[in-house]
Amino acid sequence: MRKVTGLLSALAALLLLTACGSEQVGTPGAAAPASGTAVTAPPVDGVRITSMTVPSATPTPDSDGFSVHADPLPTGDSGISAAYEVTNNGTEALTYTILFDFTTDAGEVMGNSQETVRSVGPGATERGTVRLGVLAPGASRVTRVKVSRVTKVPAAEAPPASGECPPSGIRLTIDDGDAAMGLRVVGLHLENCGKRDYPLDGYPLLELLDENLSPVQGVRVIHGSGGISTGTGFDEPARPLVLKPGESALSGLMWRNTTESGAAVNVPYVRVRAEQGADPVTVTPNLDLGTTGKLAVRAWTRPSK
Repeated sequence: MRKVTGLLSALAALLLLTACGSEQVGTPGAAAPASGTAVTAPPVDGVRITSMTVPSATPTPDSDGFSVHADPLPTGDSGISAAYEVTNNGTEALTYTILFDFTTDAGEVMGNSQETVRSVGPGATERGTVRLGVLAPGASRVTRVKVSRVTKVPAAEAPPASGECPPSGIRLTIDDGDAAMGLRVVGLHLENCGKRDYPLDGYPLLELLDENLSPVQGVRVIHGSGGISTGTGFDEPARPLVLKPGESALSGLMWRNTTESGAAVNVPYVRVRAEQGADPVTVTPNLDLGTTGKLAVRAWTRPSK
């Protein structure tokens, strides 16, 4: 029996700026010189930050007496960014979702940004730039960036990009969920973005996966609430549905992260099929099941109006 603890380790790849001159967060909307710092740091699950750029408050000459001036920034834009690269050391194409934290010297997170890098082939390296964007009023000086979390799924099973309709004509996504007093609920959303009617009857089919995308054993998947919580709509019976083009259906996952005796179980990935024979989509709800060993699933239903 496999029990899994924790998502992929959020290794602290903290990167200290050492560029010439005194660097501070620039005044919104003002023209500012930008200092870029080359970085070498061990990768976090294939993701490595290669450089960071932070605007300075005033022009600062380098050792040759030469200053580099950036163009004026959009109103409110911090101008802070980091270049990164993603290397797939696996044997199949993967889609990566990466959370970057922008921090102070003390490690306080002043903001974060999420990037999705699609279809990185085996042995391939893709490069990109992540931008912090707008800093909150009164934020402290940002000097570092770290890779906070990395998830990766087979490229053929990745949730579709915003506005994209898969060849199946069925778009399956997951929301950010809700949490209250140890109760966790995330919604599964199914949209018929194709041109034909799509019939549904019952519950989505789930396969629970560990960080290596291998099956997790020892968790009971229950149709309905399973006594986890009442008044959530999870005990509504399954009814046949026909989604016309443009229509949607809703399901969901519910669990408690109560920890008592025994080892806690965490399920970072769930492979979902809308019904038997449907194309799989692998989502990342991070099911921190505690020691309960139970996961409730709701029948497909029409969203409330």
